[in-house]
Amino acid sequence: MFNPLPAHTAQLNLPDQQITYRIFRNPDVKQPRRLVLLHGAGVAGLDTWAAFAAFLEHWSEILVPDQRGMGDTHAPDGHEHPYTVQALVNDLQALVDHLGWWQFDLGGYSLGGLVSLQFKQAFPERVHKQYLLESAILDRPCWETTLILREELSEAAIHLRQQHAIEAGVSRFLDTISPNRKVSPMVEKTTIERLSARPEGFANALDAVTQASRTLDREGLVAAQGDVTSFIGGNSVDLMHQYQMELAERMPNWHYFMIPGTDHSLPYQKPRQIAQVMNKELLRFLGQ
Repeated sequence: MFNPLPAHTAQLNLPDQQITYRIFRNPDVKQPRRLVLLHGAGVAGLDTWAAFAAFLEHWSEILVPDQRGMGDTHAPDGHEHPYTVQALVNDLQALVDHLGWWQFDLGGYSLGGLVSLQFKQAFPERVHKQYLLESAILDRPCWETTLILREELSEAAIHLRQQHAIEAGVSRFLDTISPNRKVSPMVEKTTIERLSARPEGFANALDAVTQASRTLDREGLVAAQGDVTSFIGGNSVDLMHQYQMELAERMPNWHYFMIPGTDHSLPYQKPRQIAQVMNKELLRFLGQ
């Protein structure tokens, strides 16, 4: 286990976005291997992934950017602007090109999972091992039901854009995405505060996924992936588990893990356990 503090924090200035990113370096790893981790909607990269860094054993460098509308990434004019999932894919491409990271492993949580899937589809030769934590648009076996879920989440975005209804919007999001979560008043308060940090950016993220879901080909997207390890919270809805089991049964490259005692907030609930599986899954992928 190494010091989980980021060794490097910097900013990439694009014409319409100032992207803040952090790189964790593990001096104990002698063989260079890189990992990019993308956070979900409404949350920051450091909040999502810092607890993982100390337990990820096989990567010499771990890149954790803040995506548009979240964390410390901002537009040059300081305002929140709508964006597309493709814009997030383009941001990631610009960032890894800037750093000279031509090949790497890639992980994504929720919204970050969809960005990861689309990046792999666009640049298959650049991404090796993949990790998904409750990726967006992989919610239900039935695509029509998935689309209905996305529209419900965009209803939450309407509240997030109203100053007096931000907390209600966050609560509606949580009730939709994680209806079976075990509600502790203290944890719920912390979660709502985290997701309320940049409410309009959060709303833009939800709308970006909904917009993408209206046009994307999910079957084609899934078929374009490499070796995927997918994590689903034990308390998440049965249909999500059903879809992941179906993928694992028909696709030899898809590896599904249920994390007991967690829900959609699984990276915050069991980071050590998930990191340990990520370590083992990399060794499997490498044939070790």
